[in-house]
Amino acid sequence: QVHVVESGGGLVQAGGSLRLSCAASGRTFSSNVMGWFRQAPGKEREFVARISWNTGVTFYVDSVKGRFTISRDNAKNTLYLQMNSVKPEDTAVYYCAAGRYTSSGPTYDYWGQGTQVTVSS
Repeated sequence: QVHVVESGGGLVQAGGSLRLSCAASGRTFSSNVMGWFRQAPGKEREFVARISWNTGVTFYVDSVKGRFTISRDNAKNTLYLQMNSVKPEDTAVYYCAAGRYTSSGPTYDYWGQGTQVTVSS
């Protein structure tokens, strides 16, 4: 079992920056992909970015390309999301997830509690 805990959310002005962290513990070696998702009020959960834990290969949703950067610190079992040039539409609860690559793509098994990001204009 893997436990993930997000932190770093808060209030930020449009155009500003914010860095989210996700600390993983437990059987982290059973997972080989980690990702960030977000859910805005009244909206469905949306994929934001993912990273292969071992290789560092990344993938982003088009709306955040060039603005957000996903990274990880293997030694600390910590995942990060650097959010730059934030927009009001980035406002959401952000979730960290751990999972596995399968033949059909990433499958996420463990989820954090979420951290609120609010972008003001």
